[in-house]
Amino acid sequence: MELRPDALLRRAASGPLPPVVLIAGPEPLIVQECADAVRARARAEGYGEREVLEADAHFDWNRLAVGMASLSLFAQRRLFDLRLPSGKPGKDGSEALRAYCEAPPADTVLLVTGLDWSKAHAGKWSEAIAAAGWFVPVWPLRPNELPDWLAARLRRHGLVATPEALECLVERVEGNLLAAAQEIDKLALLLGRDAPAIDLDTLERLVAEVSRHDVFRLVEAALAGDAARVPRILAGLRAEGEAVAGLLGWTQMEITRIAGFAALQAAGGNLLAAMREARLWEARMAQVKRALERHSAADWERFAIAAGEVERIAKGRARGDAWRALERLLLAIARPRTARTLLAP
Repeated sequence: MELRPDALLRRAASGPLPPVVLIAGPEPLIVQECADAVRARARAEGYGEREVLEADAHFDWNRLAVGMASLSLFAQRRLFDLRLPSGKPGKDGSEALRAYCEAPPADTVLLVTGLDWSKAHAGKWSEAIAAAGWFVPVWPLRPNELPDWLAARLRRHGLVATPEALECLVERVEGNLLAAAQEIDKLALLLGRDAPAIDLDTLERLVAEVSRHDVFRLVEAALAGDAARVPRILAGLRAEGEAVAGLLGWTQMEITRIAGFAALQAAGGNLLAAMREARLWEARMAQVKRALERHSAADWERFAIAAGEVERIAKGRARGDAWRALERLLLAIARPRTARTLLAP
């Protein structure tokens, strides 16, 4: 069956686990917490052994079948923890997962996690998992869903916030769920359970400005396709006294690197290996892949050229408004349909 993350947490708290669970989506915190809940339930049910499998593009899916076959030699229950960095198992993986779901071995739970999910990822393999166990798609929270998510997380710590304080917390974290979780953990530590309702003054006093505008968040917003955040972060950086020239180092490096990934992918190269060589973590890989899906290699080359033009304007070597040029470039990355118009001379 298909479950929401909160439904999985409730079911995992009471058990029993099905033979297979798929948890996938671009919200690393929620994916991690759901997976941790499954692992905890597995330990409670006596699954004393755990084997972690990293199913990258070069993964031999026979390893999964061999591991399952070896279970007959052991009395111990076992959890197979299968990681899908790309969220897609490929042809061999799809067949292996479908075969598992058709006849799940006894005393085994297969947990599959991925840090990306979309309709393009779905297929007969995910349908087979949903039929045999639990499928938990983890979609990014919409802005209107964030207040309820924060309020629920506060309640888990025995805390409640006034509407004004909750609105302030939403503004502070700007959709960064990991930062939000850390701030709520801190509030719980400082205030304790069953504290009086947190008002606006208390929140402003205790919660750090985790949404501080910086160039890293600026580039992340563009890569994520969040066009609404780009002008807001740029305005914040400008108000803090930043200069365009100071923002371009990281911005140009990221655009150039992704342009390289795009060219490699277009030539049929091993994108996963290149990203690993660049030491990108899984969540970052998923973000870069989504950015590559929105634009062609030719577009990324144009973005790299446009970044060089922004630098010339910022350094006084070309005419124009550097802030506006940078904004147009980042909006072009965030909005594929308007990229050519935004970058037109």
